[in-house]
Amino acid sequence: MNGTIDGFSYGLVTPVAAYVMACVGSALGLRCVVRTVHHEPGWRLGWLALGASALGCGIWTMHFIAMTGFSVAETPVTYDVPLTVLSLAVAIVVVSAGVFIVGHRGATRAALTVGGSITGLGVATMHYLGMFAMQLNGELSYNAFTVTLSVIIALVAATAALWAAVSVQGFIRTLGASLVMGLAVTGMHYTGMAAVNVHLHNGIESSVTGQESTSLLLPMLLGPIIFLILAAAIVMFDPVLILGDGGWDKPAKKRSKVVARGKAMPVQVSGIQDAPAPMAHSAPQAGHWSSAPPQWPAEEHAQYGGTGAGDPYGTRHEAE
Repeated sequence: MNGTIDGFSYGLVTPVAAYVMACVGSALGLRCVVRTVHHEPGWRLGWLALGASALGCGIWTMHFIAMTGFSVAETPVTYDVPLTVLSLAVAIVVVSAGVFIVGHRGATRAALTVGGSITGLGVATMHYLGMFAMQLNGELSYNAFTVTLSVIIALVAATAALWAAVSVQGFIRTLGASLVMGLAVTGMHYTGMAAVNVHLHNGIESSVTGQESTSLLLPMLLGPIIFLILAAAIVMFDPVLILGDGGWDKPAKKRSKVVARGKAMPVQVSGIQDAPAPMAHSAPQAGHWSSAPPQWPAEEHAQYGGTGAGDPYGTRHEAE
């Protein structure tokens, strides 16, 4: 006997809340990864870790909120806590792997292929691990075609997310990318949920153990939500994450370009007058010398840069 599955037990509350959390995690992850472009290498590791953790927490929070809306009419649904926590760890680890690959290699085809594959397959693993954590009076089965479709969506969404993480700059573009990413990962979740069938155990009394999703909602979401709030605070107090590449540091970039090219920047100091122009020396009047003018030694004459023979005063005066 098949169970009656309802993926929207609370109406639109769970899908909308799940989508919002996916968008928040995506936006924070994108903006943190953008910061690696503007910081020296010593800070990049921290920003990549923060962005990957925010993105992973956002995806897992979306998954768990959406799972609270899943119910089977004929049996209670509970969750194995260790497996649920493990699914959170898997989400953070696989997203971190993809972000670090693309963050260090750039948005090359090879990096996006490897990073997107690891992250996409990891997100799909996180989803089905969370499904495996469900405990009910029956067994779960999956439609192979729908599962394959959900994995493809996860791969495409992960690759697009990694590309956007290192390519999209500016607040408006990041907002648009996060909305698309949130839609992709949320769509992947509900596509995977559509693949589920429940075969009830007939004639067997329910012996379901574990915790109900509603009782786990607050304790399981408290940690990821607090982390996302802290990440949001860090982002809001960092101007480059809001303004993007062309905002607050344009003057500094211009100065660095000038210095790099070796161009001297004019410096004006008030209170200092320009040096007077050199005085012109007229030739001696005829008959000025009562005798032949004195001659300087050749060595001393050359030392002072003299050009005319026998002009000790004019030439030396100009040199001094």
